[in-house]
Order: sequence, then C-alpha cells, then structure tokens
Amino acid sequence: MADRFTTQQRYRCMSHVHSQATKPEMVVRKWLWSHGYRYRLNVKSVPGKPDIVMRKYRTAIFVNGCFWHGHEGCKHGALPKSNIEFWDAKIKRNKERDKQNYSTLANAGWQVVVIWECNLTKGAIETTMQSVAVALNQNLLKIVK
Repeated sequence: MADRFTTQQRYRCMSHVHSQATKPEMVVRKWLWSHGYRYRLNVKSVPGKPDIVMRKYRTAIFVNGCFWHGHEGCKHGALPKSNIEFWDAKIKRNKERDKQNYSTLANAGWQVVVIWECNLTKGAIETTMQSVAVALNQNLLKIVK
C-alpha cells in the first residue's frame, strides 16, 4: 500500500515527533511523582541519557515507543509498508544503541528498567507501574545492604 501523504507532508508529520516529554513518558512521570518517587530527567552524565534517572535507587528508566524501538510481537512495532529499507535500518540502529546503552549502564552498577508504550494503556498502567515500584524498592534494598 502506498503512503497516503506526499513526501513533503510525511516529512512535516515526522518532524513533529519529539523525543522528550512524550505522552507515554508523561504518564510514567506523573505516576512516579504521585507515588512519592523523585527523579531527574534526561541526565546527560548517565550513559545513554535515560528518560528518567533515579539516583537514590541507582535506576535508569527508559520509556520506549513500540514503533521507534522495534518492540517485538507488538502490533505498534510493525514496520511501515513504504520505504522499508530506511525504516528497517533505522529501527535496527535504535535497537543496537539501546542494547549498548543498557549494557553500559548495567556494567556501571545501574538497574535498567524499560517501559514499553503498549504497557501504558489504561488497563495495563497500574500493573506495569507496580512492577516498576517493586523493582525500585528491591534495588534500594540492595544498595542499603
């Protein structure tokens, strides 16, 4: 199926996609703040520049869009039908970069939490965020010991 937009229209649409303060990220931030968790955003000194950094818990949280980070088995992670070579290469680069960032953080003693956009729907957000809270508290216990 051909793209419904002209090249210029598609360029304009894609240029408005932002990498910070996305809707899924705002949902996570609002939940964390309302439950008493404090954090910093996009800290450049932490490898990979995670979306949310919680130094107290030595945890880096990445809120990944299913399309942009190639979420396996997710309907939102499917490649577009047009310009397949470009999108395939872009998503592969993103996945490789993510893997490298997660590895670097883990080797530096950080806990890495990845939250996928599809897990932040109204029906799944509470379960997702409760599992994040458990991971944070378990990591805090490891640090205190």
